[in-house]
Amino acid sequence: MIDPKFSGIFPALLTPFDANNRIHEAELEKLVKYNLAKGVKGFYVSGSTAEAFLLSTDERKQILTVIKNAAPDATLIAHIGSVNEAEAFALGKHARDIGYDAVSSVAPYYYKFSFAEIHDYYFRLADASELPMLVYHIPAFSGVNMGVSEMSTFLRDDRFLGIKYTSNDFFMMEQCKTAFPDKVVYNGYDEMFLAGLSMGADGGIGSTYNFMAEKFVKIAELVFANRMAEAREIQQEANRIITVLCKVGVMQGEKEVLNQLGFALGDCRPPFAPLTAEQKELVRREIVEKLNGSGR
Repeated sequence: MIDPKFSGIFPALLTPFDANNRIHEAELEKLVKYNLAKGVKGFYVSGSTAEAFLLSTDERKQILTVIKNAAPDATLIAHIGSVNEAEAFALGKHARDIGYDAVSSVAPYYYKFSFAEIHDYYFRLADASELPMLVYHIPAFSGVNMGVSEMSTFLRDDRFLGIKYTSNDFFMMEQCKTAFPDKVVYNGYDEMFLAGLSMGADGGIGSTYNFMAEKFVKIAELVFANRMAEAREIQQEANRIITVLCKVGVMQGEKEVLNQLGFALGDCRPPFAPLTAEQKELVRREIVEKLNGSGR
């Protein structure tokens, strides 16, 4: 039986920066409350969308603390992944000490570690954090492509909560969920959320949820009510927006949407390039105006 607090919609939170390139705590708190009002279950904190790998360890700890204070009753999953295992341990301990519900980690990347090395990394992190561990499966970015047999070595262990599944191999998703029905599976690709739900996902963790979480909340409600045609229409609306984001850079575009909606998230950190005036205009015309026109 899945613990209900772990099912549902979890924005993978962006990180606001102020004019001095510091974490803008007030805007982060504002973003959290904005999403809570849309009916999200909780937050995935300090992951890829947060620019985690461009932040210092202290900055990642700062983000974890700010969000815990802003959403003390929400379900919070701390992404602690790092190729520097000592950093991952420190982040896991911090998440545990301030009351997070679970931790997550991308597989160690870049050095082409063996599966035995990846396996032992995850188990050391799970033991060190003393919190349920969510495996972050994102082979397109990590370069680590685990199959069902490898994933099973984690899912059969009580220390592991489940998978953040950012892949379009929905056959493998279904196989994992069928073999381990009591483990949580989160869909990771926003543009394929409906597909993930249809193959057994318990909810989603996504970056575009930062500004349109209500669409994904509604898709889930419709799917569980067997109203698939209506759910597909909303997925199509979301995908039109995601298509525009892909033209300008997804994370940069997401921040710009929120900037134009009245937030002050700033730009992504270098080496991300800031959007041009033309790209900002495209975001305004093709996303923000239509969101405002829909009343969302």
